[in-house]
Amino acid sequence: MEQKPARVRILDAAHELMLTVGLARATTKEIARAAGCSEAALYKYFDSKEDLFVRVLAERLPRLTPLLSSLATEPGQGTLEGNLTEIARQAALFYEQSFPIAASLYAEPQLRRRHFDALRKLGSGPHRPLQDLDAYLRAEQDAGRVRAGADTFAAASLLLGACAQRAFAYDATDTGERPPVEEFSARLAKTLLDGISVVRASE
Repeated sequence: MEQKPARVRILDAAHELMLTVGLARATTKEIARAAGCSEAALYKYFDSKEDLFVRVLAERLPRLTPLLSSLATEPGQGTLEGNLTEIARQAALFYEQSFPIAASLYAEPQLRRRHFDALRKLGSGPHRPLQDLDAYLRAEQDAGRVRAGADTFAAASLLLGACAQRAFAYDATDTGERPPVEEFSARLAKTLLDGISVVRASE
């Protein structure tokens, strides 16, 4: 069997290690070893562990950021309810898969601060989906599909906050099961639309 390219092996190894031991404990040395290459080879493709983390999020997890960016540049496409349902679905899956990776950072405040400083320099970070969804809703507001007085930032915060909460809020229940993502996304989008759309979703 033909071996995967080094960059692909590094991303695969980083994704697996970040999931199993957490971002804080996944060192570039361990990632390189798991990928079957040298640490120097890893740095030929990625500038830092933070850069590698951003690429794992972009290339191995549900593609939330590209979806938000494409919708914001072309408002008025599809139905607002359909778009918000897909955003909620992608966001729910994104947080479900990224939460185990990043959670370890919150146990080490100094490491978290350094990591987030590096992410900001890369133009990334957990604030970006919120900014991007707010931008999309404002674009739809300009297009006349979101009510003029609606608070798009609050609406974006409600949708993404609910999706992030779904990632960890159900671990302590008897079954440990999350609400099914398709039903969850549809209900969330419809409820949000009742507050911000020009024509209420129920009409």
